[in-house]
Amino acid sequence: MSKITEQIEQIVQPITSELALELVDVEFLKEGRDWFLRVYVDNPEAPIDIDQCALVSEKLSEILDQLDPIEQNYFLEVSSPGAERPLKKEKDFEKALGKFIYIKTYEPVEDAKEFEGYLKSYDDEQVEIEIKIKTRRKIINIPKEKIAVIRLAIDFSVKPD
Repeated sequence: MSKITEQIEQIVQPITSELALELVDVEFLKEGRDWFLRVYVDNPEAPIDIDQCALVSEKLSEILDQLDPIEQNYFLEVSSPGAERPLKKEKDFEKALGKFIYIKTYEPVEDAKEFEGYLKSYDDEQVEIEIKIKTRRKIINIPKEKIAVIRLAIDFSVKPD
């Protein structure tokens, strides 16, 4: 994690705690010519709403204006992690057990770099995912150090009741 995102996490954590919200992730990245500071927050009790995101944004903006920890000009975005929330922390993996996830790896694992399936288990070393190939199910173990992206995903193959 970059020094800036670590600093921002330390700044925003008391804000989210005060508002009984969960800090999910912080990103600081360049897209085209612009820099973006993205803060993802969630409400563990109910769906997060735009007013809660706006409140975090206002409080964070005030502190960032005072401390000025970032040299570059940037856009601040505070939002929900959405339905495809990243799995970063132990509790994220715990909540995702049995759920449909997406994984992208840095290098091929069993001749593929992208996987969608159900999270069967995880530990400090690897993630076990059950994928479906046509009508057959297969378990794949993916070493955590090879994972570039891991997040919840929406399974469009499941028909609603």
